[in-house]
Amino acid sequence: MLLKDLQKKSLIHPPNWLTDSCQYLCIMGSFAYGVSGDDSDSDIYGFCVPPKDLVFPHTAGEIPGFGKQIKRFEQWQEHHVKTETKEYDFSVYSIVKFFQLCMENNPNMCDALFVPERCIVFQTPIGQRVRENRKLFLHKGSFQKFKGYAYQMLHKMSIKVPEIDSKRYEMYKKYGFDTKFSYHLVRLLLEAEQILTTQDLNLECNSEVLKAIRRGEWAKERVEKFFEQKESELETLYNTSPLQYSPDEPKIKKLLLECLEQYYGSLDNAYIEPDRYKNALKEIESVCSKLDLYK
Repeated sequence: MLLKDLQKKSLIHPPNWLTDSCQYLCIMGSFAYGVSGDDSDSDIYGFCVPPKDLVFPHTAGEIPGFGKQIKRFEQWQEHHVKTETKEYDFSVYSIVKFFQLCMENNPNMCDALFVPERCIVFQTPIGQRVRENRKLFLHKGSFQKFKGYAYQMLHKMSIKVPEIDSKRYEMYKKYGFDTKFSYHLVRLLLEAEQILTTQDLNLECNSEVLKAIRRGEWAKERVEKFFEQKESELETLYNTSPLQYSPDEPKIKKLLLECLEQYYGSLDNAYIEPDRYKNALKEIESVCSKLDLYK
C-alpha cells in the first residue's frame, strides 16, 4: 500500500496507527477531472478509522470538560512528498470528520467520493461501502457550498499573482490571470449544476471544456460572465430540483455507525442510541398491555 511504502522510506510521518487503519485513498485534482498534464502533482485524499478511544474518548475514561482531555484526531496532511517519479500531497481524514464534511457537501470531499474508478488507489470493504452509498450525502446545500468555493476562485483569479518562476506564473504573464483558478471556478459551478439536475456527479464529463479554459482559451471577461449567468441558472435549478433540501442525517449516521461497528466490532460499550431505552420501554408497555398486567 502506498502509505506503508512511503512510511517505511521515512518520506511521510503520519500517526503510527494510521497506515493500518486507512480505508480509502484516491487521486484528486486535475487527474480526477481529466485535465492533468505530465507535470501535474498527485493530490491524495482519503479517510481512516482512528483507534476506538479517539472516536469514543469516554471508553478511555475521559469526562468531557474535566481533567486531561484526549487529543482528538481529525486529519493528517503532508505536502510536497517527493519520490523518484512523483510528488504527492496527502490529506487523510478521520472517518467521522470525513462523513461530517461529506454531509455538509464540502466540494473536495464530494469529489473524493465521486472520483472515477481509475483514481482509487486503495480501498477496504469499509471504503467500498461508503463509496457505494455516496449519493446518500448529496442534497441541495451543495449549491451554496460549491458556489461559495467558485466565488473564492473568482476572487483569486482577479487579485492573486503566482510566485515568480512558478509553473503558473508563465500562464499569468501570458493571459493576465491564473487560468487554474478560472478552470476551477467553471468546474465547481458545472458540478453544482450536475448535482441539482442528475443527483449524481461525473467529474470527467466536462474535461474538454476545462482543458480549453486551462489553456487560456477563455478570456477573463468570459469567465466572469459565465459565473454571473450560471449563478442565476443555479438559483432556478435549486428551486426546481427534486434533490432533498438537507442531508438525511439519521441515514448517514446509521452508515457511519455500521462502518465503525464493522471495524471495531460491537459498539455496545461505546455508543448508545438516544431513543434506545425509550423505544424499549414502549415495547415493554405494549407487551404488558396485551397481557392485561395493567388491569
